[in-house]
Amino acid sequence: MERGNGTRSTGTVRYPCTKCPLRPLTTFREFTPDELTFVSRFKRGELTVDRGATVLAEGSSSAHIYTVLKGIGFRYKLLEDGRRQILNFVMPGDLVGLQSGLIGDMQHSVEALAPMLLCVFERERLSELYRNHSGLAFDITWIAAREEQMLDENLLSLGRRTAIERAAYLLAVLAKRIEERGGAPLIPITQQHVADTLGLSLVHTNRTLRALSQRQLIQWREGGCAVNDIGGLARVAGWEPVKEKNRPFV
Repeated sequence: MERGNGTRSTGTVRYPCTKCPLRPLTTFREFTPDELTFVSRFKRGELTVDRGATVLAEGSSSAHIYTVLKGIGFRYKLLEDGRRQILNFVMPGDLVGLQSGLIGDMQHSVEALAPMLLCVFERERLSELYRNHSGLAFDITWIAAREEQMLDENLLSLGRRTAIERAAYLLAVLAKRIEERGGAPLIPITQQHVADTLGLSLVHTNRTLRALSQRQLIQWREGGCAVNDIGGLARVAGWEPVKEKNRPFV
C-alpha cells in the first residue's frame, strides 16, 4: 500500500523474523525461541523508504515503531529559520519512533540518508512486551541507554573537540557502525550532512574534510565518503573504539 512522500508499506513480509538478515551477524545477540515467536507476531509488516524521504516528522504521533533492517537514516531538528541540526544516525538494528511510542509526539524528525527497509511494529503492543518478555524489555532499555551514550559523545564533540577532531570522530564512528553491520566503509553522506552534524559552516566543513583527505584517512567520492583508516581517524579524534558484541535489537 502506498503511503506517499517516498515511503511505501509492503503487502508481504520479505524477511520474516526467523530469516532476519541481522540475526547471523556477530554484532547482535541471539533471541530465545519464545522471544523469536513473540517478535514474529509483534512485527506487522515492512516499510520501504526512498533516499531523502521523511520516516517520522517532528510533532507527529505514530501508531508504529520501527527497526531498521537495511539502509541508513538520521535524526534531526529544525529551527524556525530552516537551520538544521543532525542529532544522530540510525542503522540496521536501531529503533526508530520509540520516543513517540513512549512519551507522545516526536520531538525530532527522521529522514532516510540512503534507501531504507524498516520492520513495522504496533506501538500498543509494547506493554505486552514489557509485561511478558523481560529480556526484550531490557533490550529496549539498553538501546535507549546506548542512544543516550552516543548523544553524550556527540555533545562532547560539539563542545570541546576541534573541527578536525569532530569530523574525524563522526566519520570513524559511522564507518565502524557500518562495518559491524557487514557493510563496506563507504558512508552515503554529503558535506552538508557533515556540516549540519558538526555545527560548522559548509566552507569550514569542506576545508576540514580536505585536511583529512590530505592525510589519506578518507576519500570523497560521488556516492559519499570512503574511509581508508578508521583507526587513524580515531587517533585524530582522541577516541577509543569499543567493539559492540551481542548488541540487542528487536
